[in-house]
Amino acid sequence: MVLRWFRIAALLFAATVVPHAPAQKPSYTSVTIHNDKPRYDSKGAIVDAHDGNLQFFNGRYYLYGTAYGRTAGFSINNRFRTYSSADLVHWDYEGELLKAPTDGVYYRPSVVYNAATRKYILWYNWYPKLWNGQVGVATSDTPTGPFTIIDSNVHLSQAADHPGDGSLFVDQDKNAYFVYTVIGQDHAIRVEKLAGDYLSSTGETSQILAKGCEAPSMFRHDNDYFVLFDSTCCFCAKGSGARVFKSSSPLGPYTQIANINRDAKNDPVIHGQQTYVATLPSEHGPVLMWMADRWGSRPDHIKGHDFQYWLPLEISAEGNIHPLTDTKEWSLTIEAGKKLLPHKKLYAWPQKPDPNPITIDPCTKAPLSPTEAGADLSQ
Repeated sequence: MVLRWFRIAALLFAATVVPHAPAQKPSYTSVTIHNDKPRYDSKGAIVDAHDGNLQFFNGRYYLYGTAYGRTAGFSINNRFRTYSSADLVHWDYEGELLKAPTDGVYYRPSVVYNAATRKYILWYNWYPKLWNGQVGVATSDTPTGPFTIIDSNVHLSQAADHPGDGSLFVDQDKNAYFVYTVIGQDHAIRVEKLAGDYLSSTGETSQILAKGCEAPSMFRHDNDYFVLFDSTCCFCAKGSGARVFKSSSPLGPYTQIANINRDAKNDPVIHGQQTYVATLPSEHGPVLMWMADRWGSRPDHIKGHDFQYWLPLEISAEGNIHPLTDTKEWSLTIEAGKKLLPHKKLYAWPQKPDPNPITIDPCTKAPLSPTEAGADLSQ
């Protein structure tokens, strides 16, 4: 009898429960991307976020990158920033990322989300002393941080040879990989599998894809894995290429199939250095967008004002990426992001005088002013 009444009560309770409202269908908006001018935030400042990545988290687009300000890019005052947008056109500054970093020169932040741990994961390249490369990892509960450092010297399989710049890739099965440069192996490119929490390496690594290279990015299209990168480019105004390596497995073996950013004379088609290939949600499925930094493009000679170049990748049915074309503006229809909530107090990475500022630009070999060296913080 008791069991019978329990079942009746359960049925009555279930009848009174309001079912969950169906998930709201995404809306889409048509936007135009411009590559011949800088992007601005809502305060009217030029967006200063370079050599990073772009993600779509919780219905909003986040651009992560290194801010260089007025320096030449080799100062302990390089900082990681993020901007957010609902449409890739209008941007809001969301503050700086890394909490309590050790003095050093920082580059190439890469952020992904770990669905299992519900943490946002930041990997980055930094140098206690140029060019003694290390890779660090930090976490946050939100996409804007600030991120707390978990390990400032991740033990990658090639750690003894000084890892350089890299970026993260999360596969459909939620396994994550870090594709990166190994400085001590003649700037070799490798792919390495990460642990389930994305905070360390499993030690499983690919063979060397190529040497003398940097700025790698990895993505998947259908059942193929792609890694794009090209020759080292010390903030080069001429830009660099984009070699395309392809494999049926994330750890390879990889085969080079093209260089989509070099013409018949082997000159870069687009005068930029690749930084990332972003995946954008669109009305007709994911759009892959190639991103590059156009070093030296700033008209006011402020490095932090260099433009970024964004262009969609076109992939044939055979799995070949079409060569890039220099396109000043283009349009696409993407998922419309959420509006910005009222700003919280933005986190600021404390600036300090560089105790050992460089006096000669390693790229141009030209003398640096105190501002360019990062020693003058008066501006």
